Amino acid sequence: MTKNNLHTFHIPVMGLAYTIDSPIRVAQYGISSVIALADDDLIEKMRNFYSTKFNFPYEEISQKFHDYRAERITSYLNLVDKIVKEKFENFKTELAESKTAVENFINTLPNTSDIKKGFQNLLEDGISFKENIQNYIESHLFPGEIDVNIMTKLDKDNFIKNEQLPIEFNDAHAALRGFAKSNLESSVVLSAGMNPRLFSYFENFDAFFPDENNKLKKKIILKVSDFRSAMIQGNFLAKKGLWVSEYRIESGLNCGGHAFATEGLLLGPILDEFKAKKEQLVQSAHDLMIKALELKNKRIPNTPLEIKITVQGGVGTSQEHDFLLDEYKVDSIGWGSPFLLVPEATSVDQETRNLLMNAKEDDFYLSNISPLGVPFNTLKGTSNEFLKQKRIEENKAGSSCPKKFLALSKEYDPHGICTASKKYQDIKLEELESRKDTISKEEFEKSKIKITEKSCLCVGLANASYLENDIKIKGQAQGVVICPGPNLAYFDQEVSLNDMMHHIYGHKSVLRTPNRPNLFIKELRMYVDYLRNEIQSFSGEFSNAQLKKWNAFKSNLLDGIEYYKNLFESTTAFKGDLPQLDSCRSELVGIAIPVNELV
Repeated sequence: MTKNNLHTFHIPVMGLAYTIDSPIRVAQYGISSVIALADDDLIEKMRNFYSTKFNFPYEEISQKFHDYRAERITSYLNLVDKIVKEKFENFKTELAESKTAVENFINTLPNTSDIKKGFQNLLEDGISFKENIQNYIESHLFPGEIDVNIMTKLDKDNFIKNEQLPIEFNDAHAALRGFAKSNLESSVVLSAGMNPRLFSYFENFDAFFPDENNKLKKKIILKVSDFRSAMIQGNFLAKKGLWVSEYRIESGLNCGGHAFATEGLLLGPILDEFKAKKEQLVQSAHDLMIKALELKNKRIPNTPLEIKITVQGGVGTSQEHDFLLDEYKVDSIGWGSPFLLVPEATSVDQETRNLLMNAKEDDFYLSNISPLGVPFNTLKGTSNEFLKQKRIEENKAGSSCPKKFLALSKEYDPHGICTASKKYQDIKLEELESRKDTISKEEFEKSKIKITEKSCLCVGLANASYLENDIKIKGQAQGVVICPGPNLAYFDQEVSLNDMMHHIYGHKSVLRTPNRPNLFIKELRMYVDYLRNEIQSFSGEFSNAQLKKWNAFKSNLLDGIEYYKNLFESTTAFKGDLPQLDSCRSELVGIAIPVNELV
């Protein structure tokens, strides 16, 4: 029995909490989504919540357990798997018993779907509908994937008292073990770049290697921002006998959460390179994997395993969705931020959802609030921003840091300390105070903001789920941090799951904003702004390396604009956007890159 992809979209991971239970909400309809594995405390509370809701027995896995982080993750994923299977069986029964349910369901599918056509044929052939519908459902419908996400950089060392635990108890390692030991047959999405130690740890689990039928029980998805990084990471894993089943391309800037800017490489040209070089990616990994599997005496597939190419970041209309599928032959499109306005799909408290609905373009911005030191997409007016500012004004800056998932700085503590914590900020502010007489007032204030603007993401990105489900929040009030992509500025209303699917597939539109730029133009503008801000905010002497980097960045953007000019001229979809492209080019040309006078 071959598993068919029912939908041409998926819901990517969002924050810690926003998709923590999305599979329970949407998988029965064939929609794939991704659970973040960073916060085992949130995961344990959600296991308690859903065990109660669906009448499953629950026994707490406390931090006293030897391998509590991995155990919590395994137990929650197994529970999600059980609930999804139960809901899927109920949904199949509903379809088998009601033509109306079938009609409503197929209206949410893409017109290109063979499964949709099959259902339509059964409905038209009314006489044998009852006889054949059950068989058709059993052979053609499957629940959406229950995938998981591990941010590779969140791999903190852990200690018992002052004794460091072995590497396998690091945060990301334990999360991977939790997934590997679960009953799920799905994928782990690795984001935020390469972690060689973590990548090597995959070799410990047979589920990631081909079985006797050349199938992978558990698969690897790499989230990447360009072809070169995909090739490097894919080949690194292939040398260990591990196969990357999907490359999930994400826009460097036009995305939610942490933004990993490329060197001025834009989404269109990146997708074009993947399309042109996909076979090279496949063959290179296959050749390396075979050699590694031979050395390990493991089963060797005769032909390369399947590789999917998917994309996400700023897609907002059915026209854009269809264009990416047709032009770049991708397998699926990630729709993230718009689903924050779909209560049936994501876990968001009502106050935050209202803030999202009313937010305008200027309210979405690339911030420095992440303790990881990576630009972070966020929104003005959050409860977290209010509470953080209140503490700063009361000279109590910083978080109590109860979870410590981002306690990665070893500047003052070999165990690691988070730059958003009160402990870290107190030290930094004291150091700054001691330099007060030697620096200008402006520099002092600038430095103070740089220290205190960091937010406690561990708590802030989890609180929405606690608030929505009325789960008690202990400790210092942090409010909610939300991390949508700027694309959400053009969505201004709560939307039902059905309506969002109709919107994605072009059956209707939920957009009420007439002046939305297309995803390529929006990303381009963000990159032009990014370069300008990089140059303007740079302090110190310009090195040759820095100037070279900016020149390459600008050159790549100009090449990207030329690529889009040819693309827009050759398609009806974006022909009307050529003037905006010219405007971006003029703006970019006007950005002067300094010259090193010593050269």
